[in-house]
Amino acid sequence: MTVREAICEGLDEEMERDEAVYIIGEEVAQYQGAYKVTKGLYQKYGEKRVIDTPITEAGFTGLAVGSAFHDLRPVVEFMTINFSMQAIDHIVNSAAKQFYMSGGELACPIVFRGPNGYSAGTAAQHSQCFAAWFGAIPGLKVVAPYSSEDAKGLIKAAIRDPNPVMVLEHELMYGVSFPMSDEAQSKDWVVEIGKAKIEREGSDVTIITFSKEVGKALEAAEIMAAKGVSCEVVNLLSIRPIDREAIFKSVKKTGRCVTLEQGFPQHGVGAEIAAMIMESDTFNYLDAPMERVCGADIPTPYATELEIAVFPHVDDVIAAIERTTFRTIAA
Repeated sequence: MTVREAICEGLDEEMERDEAVYIIGEEVAQYQGAYKVTKGLYQKYGEKRVIDTPITEAGFTGLAVGSAFHDLRPVVEFMTINFSMQAIDHIVNSAAKQFYMSGGELACPIVFRGPNGYSAGTAAQHSQCFAAWFGAIPGLKVVAPYSSEDAKGLIKAAIRDPNPVMVLEHELMYGVSFPMSDEAQSKDWVVEIGKAKIEREGSDVTIITFSKEVGKALEAAEIMAAKGVSCEVVNLLSIRPIDREAIFKSVKKTGRCVTLEQGFPQHGVGAEIAAMIMESDTFNYLDAPMERVCGADIPTPYATELEIAVFPHVDDVIAAIERTTFRTIAA
């Protein structure tokens, strides 16, 4: 099943399960979704539950947040998470903070979702990873699926959650197919928010990553295995809350750590993980300084050759692993 089909199946099951769930956004209804994620839902549930909007992120996001305060469960699709900047006040100040500011009286069960990170040839204003941005906000949960099972389970968990949840998908993953277990195809399948997943077990170095970069981490781990280095790959799944226990357990086991993300290096997810390790007893288990593999610290170029150059490659991951696992025999 492709990632887009898995998300659609999750949305369909939750809309069938709970009449309070509705979808709102640009081209989600009659056009079947800009990326065809909502295909068939308008025909099945009608215009009151799958709602096309004008190009007004601030408007329809504010409307959706208000409806979440009145017993509905909106799913807001941004054509790209870059466009969520137009609605940042509603996401952060209206949705994320309201439960705290109301003394626990006013919950906001809303889902924000759409493609995050770079696409292909969409230039600086459409090619950013906002995991670290939104991950910094108390009151807002942030998840980032990799596989089809992740995508379906997390969208269902996000819709059922009483808190605002930002679901960071990836445009270049929508058409990628993954096997789906019988369990994942059931209507009861949910992926717990806040729990990371060990995609590959290893003993020499931990690679911590999320979203599309999980694939690169697994590819690098396969290459390193042929060189005699055993890599453990941790798929975060959840950026906030982040699974500190899983991170610490894996790093203590391997003694080495490499983080991998598409986002900018400064104040990134890898930077937060580095601080977490430094501030805990996990630091005592490190046998080498940890390495961060990130996007370049520049706006994303439009030129194809430059765009390719600024985002992490498998070779970059391998180089980081080799630096952190380098060993010499003492004289």
